[in-house]
Amino acid sequence: MKSSINLLLLIILYSFSSKAQTSEFSIAIESHTIPGLGGLQAYAKAQSQGKWLIVGGRLDGLHRRQPWATFDVAGNNNQLLVVDPINNLKWSSPLSSLPVSIQEQLQSTNMEFYQEGNYLYLVGGYGFSATAGDHITYPNLTAIKVSDVILGIINNTAIAPFFRQILDQDLAITGGYMNKIYDDFYITGGQRFDGRYNPMNNPTFTQTYTNAIRRFQIIDNGVNLSVNTVSVTIDSLELHRRDYNVVPQIMPNGEEGLTAFSGVFLPTIDLPYTNCVNIDSTSYTVNNNFTQLYNQYHCAHIPLYSSTNNEMHTLFFGGIAQYYDSLGITVQDNNVPFVKTIAMVTRDSNGLMTENKLPTELPDYFGASSEFFVNPQLATFSNEVIQLDSLTSDTNFLGYIFGGIKSSAPNIFWINDGTQSIASETLFKVFLVKTTTSISDDQSTIAGINLNVFPNPNDGAFQLSFDLKNASEVTISITDLLGRPVYEIPSKYLLAGKNKISGEIKNPSDNQVYIVTLKTKEATSIRKFIVHNE
Repeated sequence: MKSSINLLLLIILYSFSSKAQTSEFSIAIESHTIPGLGGLQAYAKAQSQGKWLIVGGRLDGLHRRQPWATFDVAGNNNQLLVVDPINNLKWSSPLSSLPVSIQEQLQSTNMEFYQEGNYLYLVGGYGFSATAGDHITYPNLTAIKVSDVILGIINNTAIAPFFRQILDQDLAITGGYMNKIYDDFYITGGQRFDGRYNPMNNPTFTQTYTNAIRRFQIIDNGVNLSVNTVSVTIDSLELHRRDYNVVPQIMPNGEEGLTAFSGVFLPTIDLPYTNCVNIDSTSYTVNNNFTQLYNQYHCAHIPLYSSTNNEMHTLFFGGIAQYYDSLGITVQDNNVPFVKTIAMVTRDSNGLMTENKLPTELPDYFGASSEFFVNPQLATFSNEVIQLDSLTSDTNFLGYIFGGIKSSAPNIFWINDGTQSIASETLFKVFLVKTTTSISDDQSTIAGINLNVFPNPNDGAFQLSFDLKNASEVTISITDLLGRPVYEIPSKYLLAGKNKISGEIKNPSDNQVYIVTLKTKEATSIRKFIVHNE
């Protein structure tokens, strides 16, 4: 079989085993090209009968620094695209047959979107509006009947009857994320951005973060469309996020939920968040005991859940991050560069979250504002999380990654004149491969020690908690990412059970990651934490 031959050439990217009974697997990727497809980033998507519908987004790369050139109309995607990835075919149709208000919104970038059955719902988005005479965040909700639009584009027949739109100023949001938990829709984070983008912060725009989790219902009988707001939860510190990943999850209690991973920017400094926010059908919880170093910007991601082990895995591919790996050393770059990193965050049955960087990277600086198209043949939960236990073959095709920004170098923002990056046209096929190899660079749970640092981030003062199965001599040391010692707790004999030890790093570097290593006679456990000085 051709696919089997191709797999022999694939790079095995990651093997994971957090517990002895956990299913072990690797992730492999294979590049794929569809002739004439072209590049696109920050778009909206839907699927029907194995074909993709792609709406909006940008035809160019990273937005330029020159205010007169950034988010220009020439880079708008003013076509609706249909893609058949199996037969390597694509079709397109101009937006010009649609009402002007729909045309304008559907050529914007960073819309929030969600596919519910045969309907794709689009909210907000940013771009130039000829009607308004300026760049705006669109105050609209648009519904698209996916299967009929796909057929209309392929057969070159009328598609306008399959679009409906309403005006709602509360939904003028861009750069947030739209999901569902059970029967309700959620938009988490995002902003309203009106006017011409200006990296020098000259007064050419207004920017207002939502700082919110907006919970609502879309009432749609196929003819009439309306919105019923259920609740709006405001948190100006922890929900001040945009351009990030909010991923459906199965929580340890078996309930549906969401996790808002990282995002930009912290309220007091232009750096990404490193904690996360867990959202369920009743509330939200900020997890400061988890530190996400990699894949902090919006990128393709894949959620997988094992019911057998009650473990939730989320894979992230490339994008932009404050940290990356160089020859086995984690490097902090406060310019927040493009990265090649592929990483996975795992939540265990106790709710403990750990991040593991995959040892091999994407072949170039891909990933920012890309999307993942799940293989429709896979078994998923109702919130589209892949059922990991159903993947019983030696090799399992998960789906495709398409588009996003491809950068020529890690840091291009301050020199960007439009030639340093492009919208990628490359597709990556993603496979899950059964394996027996186990690699992990976060060993905080090894041998049942369950090492944790509180709070995380902290200001240099911290508390360690850990479990000992047996009484043991314990040695604890803390180093920076270059291995230089910054703190050591003298060896001491501790009893079995739960233990806590406090300490303080004097004069720590701000926004620095440190590594705590705990050694007993039985095992060594490692945990990362970050120091952030207020």
